[in-house]
Amino acid sequence: MAVKRILTIDNAADLAILKRVSTPVEAVDDSVRALMDDMLDTMYAAPGIGLAAVQIGDLLRVVVMDLGDGPAPDGEAGGEPASEEEAARRPNPRFFANPEVLWASDEQFCYEEGCLSIPEYYDEVERPARVRVAYLNREGERIEEEIEGLYAVCFQHELDHLNGVLFIDHLSRLRRDRAVTKVKKTMRLREDA
Repeated sequence: MAVKRILTIDNAADLAILKRVSTPVEAVDDSVRALMDDMLDTMYAAPGIGLAAVQIGDLLRVVVMDLGDGPAPDGEAGGEPASEEEAARRPNPRFFANPEVLWASDEQFCYEEGCLSIPEYYDEVERPARVRVAYLNREGERIEEEIEGLYAVCFQHELDHLNGVLFIDHLSRLRRDRAVTKVKKTMRLREDA
């Protein structure tokens, strides 16, 4: 397992890759699982809660995420966390190959999104509040489930990446241009430090 470099929008070559549509996974085999492991290590190191393979330059339809909503440890009262902060720290890695949205609610949900490929920029994006999704898990089994909240936001955000769409593409031109300018400045400051 290895931590890979995350492509960012301030670099023209990186942006050209990020805007490409990823290709389907033929089968979830050891090479795909190794990619998933590298992606998870990269996401944790960043740190982030979701990562699409294209963000590390691999054009396969693979996503990993961890919303920190893992199960309560044995012996904890009622399976409920002692605090919200504790629950947010419980690992719960999820793996998706060939993710797709089968159905989306008319009801919308607005959430302030960020992205590892758009460092230190956050903005509100409106997406369907609930979606029915399908994907292949780490073992290659097809899963269908209805999801909502942060899980639905993150799933849709990462699926967008696989289709060459960044969350700032959902913003007005002015806000998108502001994001690009801010990221370029942020990355210059990082290089100078």
